[in-house]
Amino acid sequence: MSPHQVDEKLQGIYQDVLKRNPGEVEFHQAVAEVLESLGSVVTKHPEYLERKIIERICEPERQIIFRVPWQDDKGQVHINRGFRVEFNSALGPYKGGLRFHPSVYLGIIKFLGFEQIFKNSLTGMPIGGGKGGSDFDPKGRSDDEIMRFCQSFITELYRHLGEHTDVPAGDIGVGGREIGYMFGQYKRITNRWEAGVLTGKGLKWGGSLVRTEATGYGATFFINQALKVRKDSFDGKICTVSGSGNVAIYTIEKIHQLGGKCVACSDSNGVIYHEKGLDLDLIKQLKEVERRRIQDYASYHKDAKYIASGNIWDIPCQVAMPSATQNEINGKDAKTLVKNGCIAVGEGANMPTTPEGIKIFLDAKIAYGPGKAANAGGVATSALEMQQNAQRDSWSFEDTEKKLENIMKGIHRLCHETAEEYGATGNYVLGANIAGFTKVADAMVAHGLV
Repeated sequence: MSPHQVDEKLQGIYQDVLKRNPGEVEFHQAVAEVLESLGSVVTKHPEYLERKIIERICEPERQIIFRVPWQDDKGQVHINRGFRVEFNSALGPYKGGLRFHPSVYLGIIKFLGFEQIFKNSLTGMPIGGGKGGSDFDPKGRSDDEIMRFCQSFITELYRHLGEHTDVPAGDIGVGGREIGYMFGQYKRITNRWEAGVLTGKGLKWGGSLVRTEATGYGATFFINQALKVRKDSFDGKICTVSGSGNVAIYTIEKIHQLGGKCVACSDSNGVIYHEKGLDLDLIKQLKEVERRRIQDYASYHKDAKYIASGNIWDIPCQVAMPSATQNEINGKDAKTLVKNGCIAVGEGANMPTTPEGIKIFLDAKIAYGPGKAANAGGVATSALEMQQNAQRDSWSFEDTEKKLENIMKGIHRLCHETAEEYGATGNYVLGANIAGFTKVADAMVAHGLV
């Protein structure tokens, strides 16, 4: 991102971030996107500059990097690298997922952790921002191999966790199975049944209903509110959802419940296009039960088309929900979407749109819900799981979903009103960045120089 887009009052801070964090391009991008929104905020609140609040927010409170040795089923030794970046605890214990994926390095974890600060702030829940993970690839590994890796990983990480310190959840590559193995080892090492230390737990041992569905449902609730503000709805809308993991599956489910029609989803190999509407039960069977690739969908529905290495954003839609990974919509994709009649984009993934793409969406005045607002449902439900754990209680699905919907409505309202207050009605990027930032900044001012 070119530096000139950042307000001159903040240009020095941005340059300093680039210099102090070399090679961490995703982190640079996330910082630039937030700083772009803060020019008018520091004019209104000069104390943020005086007290170096932005510099302090851009510097994690703690960065932990460690070796993770483990053995596979053949007795071969493997060495991975583990991370936990505890970014900001002004509002509560660090909270954010663990990602197991070969692409993981410090820059990715820092970008995710930085985003997490503002996302968690927007939920209104008392949680700070953090992120972690490893460059371990769970794909193709046996349950025993994954167990051995998780046990080795948590044997180091446990000393940095605690329900009042740092509460990780799952992210890409870390589902209920992985959380189970990590929780078991944490319990064994600490001799504490500390349910609130990891979220995304199994339902029989402290987990929350709606956790699996939360990010997808939440992103859809957010866009539903954004459409409502425009006197519109999901009813009859043609939608595309990238990815086919948890987020994508439950985005599709909620869109169908709200009257929309999803016609395409994808995985890293290609795209499925089914004009009459996706068969969600089949996708759940292929992905959640059999862990197969999305191309197998076409062998069950002959009228569906599989496009190997295809680009889902070439398929015309009215609502696009990127739910796979960072930077999956570039400037060209954004132009194609707008040209084909797209009126709303809801980010179920973290930072799936490049800066160029974001500018095109904002210029086109479509309802664009950035990740830190639209996908906050996942972490909000994690915080609801922490609440239930603290109360030694468990809530019904309906009750938890209602709480989630209310949180997402609250996030939408906050972003919408903040954008309006700063003279940029409908710009949820500005609204989310400012609202998320000011809450954390005010808490940091209150806590003094720490």
